Amino acid sequence: MHMADALLSPAVGATMWAAAAVAVGHCSRRIRSEDDERRVPLMGVLGAFLFAAQMINFAIPGTGSSGHLGGGLLLAILLGPHAALLVMASVLIVQALFFADGGLLALGCNIVNLGFFPAFVGYPLYRRLAGSAPGAARSGIAVVVAALLSLQLGALAVVLETVASGISALPFGTFVLFMLPIHLAIGVVEGVVTAAVVSFVRAARPGMLPSVAPSGGPVTGVALAFLAAALALGGVGAWGASKDPDGLEWSIARITGATGPDAPQTAVHAALGRFQQQAALLPDYGFRRPDGAAAPTPEGQGAPGDGASGDRLGTSVAGVVGGAITLLLALLVGLVLRRQARRA
Repeated sequence: MHMADALLSPAVGATMWAAAAVAVGHCSRRIRSEDDERRVPLMGVLGAFLFAAQMINFAIPGTGSSGHLGGGLLLAILLGPHAALLVMASVLIVQALFFADGGLLALGCNIVNLGFFPAFVGYPLYRRLAGSAPGAARSGIAVVVAALLSLQLGALAVVLETVASGISALPFGTFVLFMLPIHLAIGVVEGVVTAAVVSFVRAARPGMLPSVAPSGGPVTGVALAFLAAALALGGVGAWGASKDPDGLEWSIARITGATGPDAPQTAVHAALGRFQQQAALLPDYGFRRPDGAAAPTPEGQGAPGDGASGDRLGTSVAGVVGGAITLLLALLVGLVLRRQARRA
């Protein structure tokens, strides 16, 4: 559900950048006021895990489409909503800058759609449905319902942001009729995967969950498990990602017959596109060709970052390097905020 710059006008993109900046600022202030030393290393490890997990697309049977884990709800359950949004922003920044996945103009939209809705709408719903001491079944149902709502809100936001931009021929009604149902299916998978991970953490180290014991014991074992999973998913798991287009690309293709929007490029779009391609270490999660272009994407493959790569080695290097950069960025954010909190 990563948006590309071609869907957005500069005005809408700038507005969503401002909204994302306000959300990030608010979350940073809240983290500085909270006292949980364990959160800092977990922010880094879970950022690396989510980066790797988002590289893997799973096919949606009978549709010709695919989806990947959004992860915002999982982060909120394990870290709390404020740290979750900061980690999601870190993941999206690394994807956009180093792998040309998701547009720079669209970065604010992607932070709001993939980070804000799960953390500040889906997570409160999960807490309300699950209660203070949920059993496995109740917690699982609450996770799935919250994941479904989060994905639906994110998909609807993509439609609204695109239509408000007015630069692509994607009518609101038709776009909604494709986007919401396909993301409903993706949401079911996301909910089941999230519920399974939360169940594992609850059984292995319940003190890792902020809603259970905000100041519980050490969580080194679980953190190492997430780090190992990040290495496995990014290094090898992405090889088996679905080649079908993701839900957003699939919806656009059903409406326009093309996988990308046929929209005019302004000077802002062109400048940001050039900068992104020059800055990307491994554009489209693969090695550059000798001519400087990104590695070729197989026909019918999903969007960059959804498992698409011209070769397995490039995918593995991208997964490991991207996970490491995300770990360091999220860890740095957490360390800076904790240091500021101590000074205060």
